[in-house]
Amino acid sequence: MKPLSITDITEYVEEHIAVFHQKRIDSLNKLKLNTVLKKKNPYLFRAKHLLTAEQIIKGLTDAFISSNEETIFGDWLEGLAIFVNQKVYSGRKSGITGIDLEFDKENIRYIVAIKSGPNWGNSSQIAKMKADFLTAKRTLRTGNSGLIITAVNGCCYGKDNNPDKGDYFKYCGQIFWHFISGDKNLYTNIIEPLGYKAKEKNEDFLESYAIMINKFTKEFANEFCMNTGHIDWVKLVEFNSGIKK
Repeated sequence: MKPLSITDITEYVEEHIAVFHQKRIDSLNKLKLNTVLKKKNPYLFRAKHLLTAEQIIKGLTDAFISSNEETIFGDWLEGLAIFVNQKVYSGRKSGITGIDLEFDKENIRYIVAIKSGPNWGNSSQIAKMKADFLTAKRTLRTGNSGLIITAVNGCCYGKDNNPDKGDYFKYCGQIFWHFISGDKNLYTNIIEPLGYKAKEKNEDFLESYAIMINKFTKEFANEFCMNTGHIDWVKLVEFNSGIKK
């Protein structure tokens, strides 16, 4: 085990955080109005008594952006976690399907599936993770039958008061960051570096967001608003849910 330097973390974040912000902007620039219209519930917008094209567009895109950002930042945090573990325990990105991190500590080989938060999957997705853990154990023991292996589902934020799941352990938030780094305070120490140029980068994102909202609002009004200015709800629902003619 090697001591962890907050300087190393700061340098990593400053070098790599721009990737997260650029992916946010890229996802906006690639987004198409038809894509979000087909993925969201038009009945919900009607039930909420939304009256303007902009209200609908903001509701659609904000929901999409929130979900998309969670995925993008989750992937970014996974990279940070692997970097931290590599510095302390010489861990490495695993080449085994479904396993993100492998490292050795106190004569135990840990295999880790990293997720953003604790409520990341349904029962079938959790079953898939457990199957991946079993496959990984068989693979690793092929060359070393006596290898002691512990499977861990690591979550970058949140809590789970019952970490022992039988087939694997689930470590969340502070416990996860402590587990991969040996530092109980790492989960709060990484907050400050993550703010590097956040205001500047967010301003770039908001500019792209405003352009997209204006563009989509115009497209929506042209396609789904009547000459009276009212929203054509029937046409919108037909587009979203109707059988192609």
